Amino acid sequence: MPSGHDADLDQGLALHVQGRLTDAERTYRQVLQQQPGNFVALHMLGLVALQTGRSETAVRLIGKAIALKPDYVDAYSNRGLALQELGRFEEAIASFDRAIALRPDDADLHNNRGLTLDALTRPVEALASYDQALTLRPSYPEAHNNRGNTLQSLQRLEEALAAHAKAIALRSDYAAAHFNHGNALRLLGRLAEAIACYDRAIALQPDHAAAHNNRGLALQALLRWEEAVASYDQAIASQPAMAEAYNNRGTALQSGKRFEEALANYNRAIAVRNGYADAWNNRGTVLQSLRRPEEALRSYSRALKLAPDFAEAYHNRASSLYDLKRSEQALADYDKAIALRPDYSEAYSNKAICLLRMGRFVEAWQLYEWRRKRPEASADRVFDRPLWLGSENIAGKTLFVYWEQGLGDTVQFYRYARLAEARGARVILQVQQPLVRLLRQLCPTIEVVGPDQHPERFDYHCPLLSLPLAFGTKVSTIPSLGQLLHADARLRDEWAARLPAIGRPRVGIAWSGGTDFKNDFSRSIDFETFRTLLHPAVDWICIQKELRPRDQTPVSAAGVHFFGSQLADFADTAALLDRVDQVVTVDTSVGHVAASMGKPVWLLLPYNSDWRWLLDRSDTPWYPSVRLIRQSQPGSWDEALQQVRRELELL
Repeated sequence: MPSGHDADLDQGLALHVQGRLTDAERTYRQVLQQQPGNFVALHMLGLVALQTGRSETAVRLIGKAIALKPDYVDAYSNRGLALQELGRFEEAIASFDRAIALRPDDADLHNNRGLTLDALTRPVEALASYDQALTLRPSYPEAHNNRGNTLQSLQRLEEALAAHAKAIALRSDYAAAHFNHGNALRLLGRLAEAIACYDRAIALQPDHAAAHNNRGLALQALLRWEEAVASYDQAIASQPAMAEAYNNRGTALQSGKRFEEALANYNRAIAVRNGYADAWNNRGTVLQSLRRPEEALRSYSRALKLAPDFAEAYHNRASSLYDLKRSEQALADYDKAIALRPDYSEAYSNKAICLLRMGRFVEAWQLYEWRRKRPEASADRVFDRPLWLGSENIAGKTLFVYWEQGLGDTVQFYRYARLAEARGARVILQVQQPLVRLLRQLCPTIEVVGPDQHPERFDYHCPLLSLPLAFGTKVSTIPSLGQLLHADARLRDEWAARLPAIGRPRVGIAWSGGTDFKNDFSRSIDFETFRTLLHPAVDWICIQKELRPRDQTPVSAAGVHFFGSQLADFADTAALLDRVDQVVTVDTSVGHVAASMGKPVWLLLPYNSDWRWLLDRSDTPWYPSVRLIRQSQPGSWDEALQQVRRELELL
């Protein structure tokens, strides 16, 4: 057997060390022509193949070296690395195990074995391998860094931080460790510190695409959308085929309501990686925002074909089916999402909303309690007093009821505070500040407090939208307490003086709601479209407090009476509404106030209207004076506005 130490082989090894791999390969082949059984030349030729991306060749050549020298530790080690590259992880483990059996005190072997176990998603075993590597070599920055990554996968984030910090202490210019330290900090919600770590990684390695990408994720979590987009741009500049960066850039743009740009980025992510289920799912969400529900449906279905256990995609497809009023199919998809993720609070609560819109209140109210478990829930408050959901006798007890959703919800469900009082309870009702003055003047026996006020003593508590469950409300038993709201007499007189003299019909109008409402893009109408209703024989009174910047000039030019900041709160709004003859509004809080006052209201509803208006009805059991005028096609107001114009002619 050759010694492996002739002059040609030494020359090849020297060339290899210098990084002249082509020359080294040529020299090794020359050695093998003379000595076909030279196991060192075979092994080194295999190593060159591994270093130049020819892993299959590497495995074959190194295997020949091992056949010639079965105790060749370095050959087993490098064959393990080649098998790693090929994704043949079980074989790689076997190769590393053989090397470790021959050389148990080699820290590198234990470290590489840990990396392979991580690839097999066996983190506990991987951790043991890294620990063994560090026992043998405590000052081993790569092993500390790899150990930190494994601890992250085990959600042991504080330990992961310590491991990455140790790697950085050992090698301050270790870009990967700074990057991974940032990842652990980001997962812990320490976003500013995470960004600083990503910045250090990028300073050390400016083309570190993953660091730019994850820096964008941290900025996005801080709602710094534009900076996040800039970070994703850097990631893409460093790695143009980085599908994740395009996808994440899309989510940042979507959060900033730049929907068309977001769609283009999801499309780019999919072009780079057609099997990218997350991008197909996100594409569906932006198509919904663009009022293209049929296309959204197809996008979600594609995501589910790629990832059949994708709970979020089932949930989102259900949402798209809900928008299309395909309620039974939506319920089936919500059930699939819940089956895959039994604690999926958003799927439960949205399933409840679907059932509510279908009028299946008995099933829905109990399920609707899941809304309190959603991360953004304002109804899941913790008190040292029990929650009341209707079982206990509350006569003689104090019940604290608190707002949880929009202003319109508070107005609509205020009636239940009156029902609780009718059961003998003393009711303390907490509401949003704009409603305090209005609701305080209605019923002197109900104590109305502002959003920052909490009673010191009470017996039970209940979020406002849990009261329908407490009272067992069905469609047929929705409580109607007559005219719920009244305007203050003094304010009525003040507003009478601000309005034009009586002589023509006065119509109160609202064409848009708050932009922070998730479905605002569907419910609000562009003023240029809405103004086609305006007739010169009518005094048009704007009952919304705020105008979008683009509407200010055309509203003034159209002769609409707009009062803006003079509407201090809803007490003023009620007084103004008291002085109009008719209300035409989109689905926003002023419509609820007008309806609670008994005013005739024509309520313009999008195709995928809110659950409270049920399906395909022109009336509502919640408000006898309201007439529902619905879109017949998603996104098109033409037919609904024509119907209002005809009615206005009669007025």
